[in-house]
Formats: sequence, C-alpha cells, structure tokens
Amino acid sequence: MAVSYTPEVQGTGFRARVQRIGGHLAGMVMPNIGAFIAWGLITAFFIPTGWVPNERFAELVGPMILSLLPILIGYTGGRIVHGQRGAVVGAIATVGMIVAADIPMFLGAMIIGPLTAYLLKLFDNMVKDRIRPGFEMLVDNFSAGIVGGAMALFAVWFAGPVVGRLTEWAGNGVDWLIGQNLLPVASILVEPAKVLFLNNAINHGVLSPLAVQQAQETGKSILFMVESNPGPGLGLLLAFFLFGPRSLRPSVPAAGIIHFLGGIHEMYFPYVLMKPRLILATIAGGAAGVGTFMVTGAGLVATPSPGSIFAYAAVTPRGGWFGMLLGVLVATGVSFVVASALLGFGKLNGESEEEAAGVAEPEDPAAERDRESSPAVARSATAES
Repeated sequence: MAVSYTPEVQGTGFRARVQRIGGHLAGMVMPNIGAFIAWGLITAFFIPTGWVPNERFAELVGPMILSLLPILIGYTGGRIVHGQRGAVVGAIATVGMIVAADIPMFLGAMIIGPLTAYLLKLFDNMVKDRIRPGFEMLVDNFSAGIVGGAMALFAVWFAGPVVGRLTEWAGNGVDWLIGQNLLPVASILVEPAKVLFLNNAINHGVLSPLAVQQAQETGKSILFMVESNPGPGLGLLLAFFLFGPRSLRPSVPAAGIIHFLGGIHEMYFPYVLMKPRLILATIAGGAAGVGTFMVTGAGLVATPSPGSIFAYAAVTPRGGWFGMLLGVLVATGVSFVVASALLGFGKLNGESEEEAAGVAEPEDPAAERDRESSPAVARSATAES
C-alpha cells in the first residue's frame, strides 16, 4: 500500500488531499526502486561514456527505460487500486502509453495504470452478485481482457499523445531555463512540491524522461540532479538538530542518516511541514546546488534512485566527481545557514533555556509560607503524626 512509504496523513483539507495523492504516487515508484537501481548501474557502467563501455550490454538501457520501468509502475499502480486484477490491466494499458510516444512514459504509467484498475473495479462491483455459478473465471478473464485492451487502445489514440505533448511543453520550459541560465529558478517549484510528497512524480514523471534524452545526446544530464540532490534536506536536518525544538532533536540524526545515505527524502518533509517557513531554506539550498552544478558542468548518466550520496556516486561519469560533490556540499551549507537563521539559531523554537534544561524557577517565599499554612497541608501533617 502507498501509505507504507509516506507518513500517515491527517485531516481532510487541500494540503492533506495533495499529500495523499503524493503518497499514492510514491507507492507506485518505491516498490520498483530496485529496477531503477539496476537500470542506473547498467547505464553508468556500459554506455559509451560509462566506466566500462560495452556495446552489447548497453543494449539493455533502452528497453529497460522505455518499456520495463513504465510497465512496472503501471502494474504497481493498478495493484494498489484493485489487487492482482488491477495490476494486470494496469500493465496492459501502460503498453499503449509506451507505443504512443518515444519517450519514457513514467507519468503516463502513473495515470493510466490506476485509472484502468479503477474502471475494472467498478465493473467487478457492478456484476459480482449477478454472475451465475461456474462462470466466474470466464467473466473475470474476459472483463480484464476487454477493459485492459480498451484502455490500451485509448492510450495509443488519446492519452499517450496528450501526456507526450505535456512532457514536450515541460521540456521546452526546461530548455528555456537552461538557455537563460535560470535552471536554479526551478527549485522554487520543485522544493515545495517535494514537501507535498510529489517528489517521485516530478523526478520520474517529468525530469527523468527529459534527462534521458539529454544524456543520450551528451553523455550526462544536469536534470537528473535538480530534484534528487540530498544536500538541501541534509542542511535543513543539521539546522534542526542544532537549533530546532529540543524535544525533536533526538529524532534528527536517524532521519539524516536515512535521508543522506539511504536516499529517502521523505524523512525531512515532516520537519518542514511542522515549520513551513523552512521551505525557504530548501529552496535556497536547491537553487545553490543547481547553480553549482551548472558552473562546474556536472551531470549524471542516469537517475540516482534513491537520491542518496551513494546513488549519486554510482551514476557520476568519469571526471565529474568534483562538480557533483561540490554541488551537494554547497546545497547543504546554504540550506543549513538559511534554516538556522529561520530557526533563530535556537531562540525561536518556543522553549526557554531553563525549561529545556529542566531547571524549575524558585517559588516565591510568600507563596511557600501560604502553602505551608494552608488547612490541607495542616491536615496532612496531622495524619502523618
């Protein structure tokens, strides 16, 4: 279930609904991270600009990114909605998305897989009490085949071209930002969306398909690094550890380790949601990191999944270590400084030093005498005697 990959969302407001959507998107991607890692390692090692170029092994890269990964996402999305039957029809419909476009259809799979499973679920609920005994398997198989096939045709005819056009527009926008040296501005949109648990949709649905095309032409792409940089989150957690509320500081080291070394960025999202002004720190850190990547000419050859420093190292091309490490360090430093300032360097967390240290203020002597002379205390003393 998607809820196992993101914190449980409370409430029914707009933000809660967006977070639930983000949780389901994460639920489609996170179970398939192993496949992303396999593709990333094969790409990093065996493409012509990789560590150990091998033309035969490099033939795996295209089919995996264009077919395998979208089908896995569509399959998982359908499974979340309607179990195994939903998974099957979600995978069938995703093939239509793949045929309709020549780019990785991650976003299309996230849409068509759950939608097809939901339609099959509606049909099953409608006919579950009307099927004659002995015909259950026949109806189940034919209904799945008809719904899945129809949605695959719909994807080829309409949904695929629409998603492809949206991706093309997004690519044109990114190209314009790169041409104007304004790519760091993208952090203004990316970082708030990440905190609403839309990080997988942004990275795997929009940026990664564009980055794959760029990497095929130039051997690397900076777009792999726009959303996945672990630096902004690490800087925020460091500031929280030093200057955040004392009651929350013990939880920060574990979150930092899981975030930076494990690549699970969702670990720092709740800290931002507790103090929304801290989103400015991650925006500043993300923009600084992207700017550093641009200046140093850094880029990756594949998606760093998950977005940990180890994954970054695994998909960094030869000669690109300095720019990659510098961008991560700069993003961490800027995010830390801005977050520390927004936390007032420990003076704006709502706790006084005396309360945090557990030191109680001495009582007023007059109040102490009044308490000792009260009738309740006198009766208690008599009882003890």
